[in-house]
Amino acid sequence: MYEKLLRYIVSLNQWRKRHISQNGFLIIAAAMVGALGGLGSSVLKKLTHLVANFLQNDFQHQSRFYLYFFFPVAGLFLTVIYLKLFIRKRNFRSGIPPLIKSITQGRSRLDFHNVYSQIITSALTVGMGGSAGLESPAVSSGAAAGSNLGRLFGLNYRETTLLLACGGAAGISGAFDSPVAGMLFAIEVLLPSFSIPAITPLLISSAVASVVSWMVYNRPLFVYVTDTPLTEGFWIYVVFGIVSGFYSVYYGYMNERIHKRFNKIKNSYSKALVGGLSLGTMITLFPALYGEGYISIQKLLDGDYQSLLINSLFAGYQQTTWFLILFALLSLFAKVIASAVTLSSGGNGGMFGPSVVIGGLMGFIFAFSLNQTGWFDLNVTHFIIAGMAASISGVMHAPLTGIFLAAEITGGYILMVPLMVVSAIAFFINKGIRKYSIYTKDLAEQKNLMGAGNEDERILSRMMLKYLIDRNYVRLHQEDTPVRRREDIIHSDKTVFPVVDEQGSLIGLLNIEQLLEAIYSPDQKSMDTPVQQLVQPLTDFVRADASMQEVLQRMDKKDLSILPVVGLNNIYLGFVTRDAIFSKYRKLLLSRDSLL
Repeated sequence: MYEKLLRYIVSLNQWRKRHISQNGFLIIAAAMVGALGGLGSSVLKKLTHLVANFLQNDFQHQSRFYLYFFFPVAGLFLTVIYLKLFIRKRNFRSGIPPLIKSITQGRSRLDFHNVYSQIITSALTVGMGGSAGLESPAVSSGAAAGSNLGRLFGLNYRETTLLLACGGAAGISGAFDSPVAGMLFAIEVLLPSFSIPAITPLLISSAVASVVSWMVYNRPLFVYVTDTPLTEGFWIYVVFGIVSGFYSVYYGYMNERIHKRFNKIKNSYSKALVGGLSLGTMITLFPALYGEGYISIQKLLDGDYQSLLINSLFAGYQQTTWFLILFALLSLFAKVIASAVTLSSGGNGGMFGPSVVIGGLMGFIFAFSLNQTGWFDLNVTHFIIAGMAASISGVMHAPLTGIFLAAEITGGYILMVPLMVVSAIAFFINKGIRKYSIYTKDLAEQKNLMGAGNEDERILSRMMLKYLIDRNYVRLHQEDTPVRRREDIIHSDKTVFPVVDEQGSLIGLLNIEQLLEAIYSPDQKSMDTPVQQLVQPLTDFVRADASMQEVLQRMDKKDLSILPVVGLNNIYLGFVTRDAIFSKYRKLLLSRDSLL
């Protein structure tokens, strides 16, 4: 059966090569990936919400609220058990960073099981209370579909990577019903180096995913609410953008710190137990941390601010305004911790969803608190939406994604200018302090990141100095005289001449002007002077084991275009030139079958 299916696929692939152009097939493949990505994200949303709805609403028991303490533990354990039993030794990595690493290091190859295993594990984790989002599993599932479809039809690395990115765009589009944000996410996060032709397949994939997702599960995340005119002053959004930017920095540092703590726990079941109990405790105190948290944000958008306290142990303080603000502030800080604990203790989910919730809480706290002073009359809904955009922009370094996602999922197009302002400021602050996004920080430290600011280092790290040494230089021995080596010097196409001792160790350099001056000197004594008396002491050189970054740093420091290369005991080997380095760099850049 398998061989028969394989023969059919081979025949189909041969037929499409004869009858369909490659660009045309990429559009068709992008649509197929979009459909698969949209289907996967809608199934994930439906499955997760079924589990969550049963535990929160259909599961009627007098002690069900106390069981919320144990639901996250059960979810994490079921996730770990599933991975142990069904995935076993196969590669399973949750989140966006593995996708970025796969593009830069793994030839865009993702195991097929990611198409369904990401959906199952995240539904268990988030549905049972894990404080994470569904977008990363949806992206991973769609990306795996794109990767495997590309491999199935024998596409090259560039084309397979494009389909992987189409799957990622489809995942975001289907998860949030936001096709433009899906396309922008793929460009900003998965394909930081892209060309205009890549936009068409991404648009097709994202649009198809949105349609399929809406057909399967047509429940929007948020009700469209922003139909009132914008009245707030521009400067208030500037202040809010600054606050959001610094909070996104805190988010990144706290996430790293918690992951490092949990990485010290080697046993996966112990890790799930510690994480589950910690998460259960936080959810008991702050119910808004349960699952994605979108329900809480929707109620805030509706103006039901007291809903934050309804199912909590502090429900009696609903009418106390400043207690409500304090509770929301504590929920804001707890959400960062809860999402990091969920993901670092073995759960499968994303940081995209928590970023949306954190941004919404941040906007609510900011505007609602200022309104209580009596000096302002801000539209709290507008700031909740602006907070979503600012949080995504700062945390993920994806300002365009943040702007259009916030506008698409809430209908907040009237807020386009404020969204642009807060997103730009938050991005600028986080980028200036942290340099890398929450997705790329670890990859950058491991030298696995492709993109602006790191691509040069990645290519230079592949270049070895020993293969760039030019050995075609006339070597002068210390007892040689310019006249004796006249023919070699005059007919050389080089302008620099190394001087070595009897053991071959480099003692210095002479340039062509010095030697010609000695050769054509009217003074016979000057012509017969050994070169060891003319040479200057050697000050600038590199050893053969030096990295290419070190070579370029030495050249830049003294504005040199050429450096001698020596081995052990300063044995002369040759020269390396700036032109040779850049020539090799250009060849590697062109030969790396990239997305450019």
